[in-house]
Amino acid sequence: MTTIDTRLGKVLGIDHGTSHTFLGIRYGKPPSRFMPPVAADGWNDILDATAYPTRPIPGKALGSMGQTVPGEPSEDCLFLNIYTPSTKGAPRPVMVWIHGGGFANGSANEYDGRVLASQGDVVVVIINYRLGPFGFTDLSPLGEELEGSVSNGYRDMILALEWIRDNITDYGGNADNVTIFGESAGGIAVLGLNAAPAADGLFHKAIAHSPNGPQWPGGDKTGEMAEKLGVDQSELLDKLRGMSTQEIIKAGLPVGHAIDGTVVTRPFNEAILEKGKNGVPIIVGTNRTEGTLFTPPDSNDEDIERYQNMLPGIAKSVDSDPKRYVEGIRAAYPEQNAKRLFEIVMTDSFRRIAVEIAESAFQAGVGSWLYRFDLPTTLEYNGKLTESMHACEMAFTFNSYADSDCMVFAIYDPDLPEVRRLAGQWSGTLTRFAWTGDPNGAGLPEWSQYKEGSRLVMHLDATSHVSDDPDKIHRELWVAAS
Repeated sequence: MTTIDTRLGKVLGIDHGTSHTFLGIRYGKPPSRFMPPVAADGWNDILDATAYPTRPIPGKALGSMGQTVPGEPSEDCLFLNIYTPSTKGAPRPVMVWIHGGGFANGSANEYDGRVLASQGDVVVVIINYRLGPFGFTDLSPLGEELEGSVSNGYRDMILALEWIRDNITDYGGNADNVTIFGESAGGIAVLGLNAAPAADGLFHKAIAHSPNGPQWPGGDKTGEMAEKLGVDQSELLDKLRGMSTQEIIKAGLPVGHAIDGTVVTRPFNEAILEKGKNGVPIIVGTNRTEGTLFTPPDSNDEDIERYQNMLPGIAKSVDSDPKRYVEGIRAAYPEQNAKRLFEIVMTDSFRRIAVEIAESAFQAGVGSWLYRFDLPTTLEYNGKLTESMHACEMAFTFNSYADSDCMVFAIYDPDLPEVRRLAGQWSGTLTRFAWTGDPNGAGLPEWSQYKEGSRLVMHLDATSHVSDDPDKIHRELWVAAS
């Protein structure tokens, strides 16, 4: 154990030898339902930060990838976990992880930053934020006090970043060198924070892994919510505030990311271009076959027709002209059945975002690096090998393969030399970027910035390599149909 003095009070943490862990630091008071968060106060007694805190109320009992997770679910969830090599010495870069889970699942407690902290000599902060209807449901039509309620989860993230600005020096971090990084909905959150004026100046670099997440369905949904709950629209807010936590979850309220005009004020690409060279450098990328997470194993009696019927719907998330886009995908992959085409289109729903963010950052002059995680999984997930599915790279990001006690979702054999090598290289590349703003120098091939005319992509694999414009076929389909 280790005890440190901080601005807010004494803290008892865990000493791992190569790093220190401080779990469950409260950055926000217990939140009022549907309202903006309020900063937490300090404490008088020694704060015991040796156990995982409560975690956000999820849409499902297990973790975002079906794993068992410590910490009880609670609406009182505004905590962060800190991993630091030391609280002494020169201030280190800070890396703030924003978990994924579709804005409905996941928590800080699913990730362990000890290896990343000690290996990269960085301070890793992993944050909780409100999920589902508590953080991403739009109730603004019910009154001015609820403006931006669809982005209360973002408000939580911003409050956590403000806490880091004010307090991370006590844990060995440099508040003037903060990198935000996240995966899936967490990747979208990284981009959303870049489009939130209240977050300006709270971070200095960004890394978006497989950015995507559910979009707000659009329009005023409060009438539909009231009808579903059997009350008049004027009674909806009181009804929601009087319901139990589980009743709220079971109500199935609409949830999603939105450009609400109050917290997140403009589209991601527009924010990057508007900031120009005053923006932040960014690493962004996807996994080679994101879509394989979302389909079951092949079977002899499988109904392929249902994938045929689902294609137009998922294509809408990729392109404004889904019919033309799907026709182009069919022509590009004539040998693939409808299930495989569904996986390809689902992958594009992630990849188009990443490519366009890289292009916008290039145009803005801030620097961008585009990657693709190609290493095939070696362990089954949900009954099948999933190639390079969505979320398969997270254990590489945290290099949990270097320490069996470092628990991060993993579906690769940790004894394979190519797995350990790539995990060290990739995690080292990310911490290198946090230190210098340049990802080179951690064992991967030379990785130049993405730019038009030289659309270089880093392929992360058993033997990593760089190629020029591997997404050309798809990119030209997007351009043609846009």
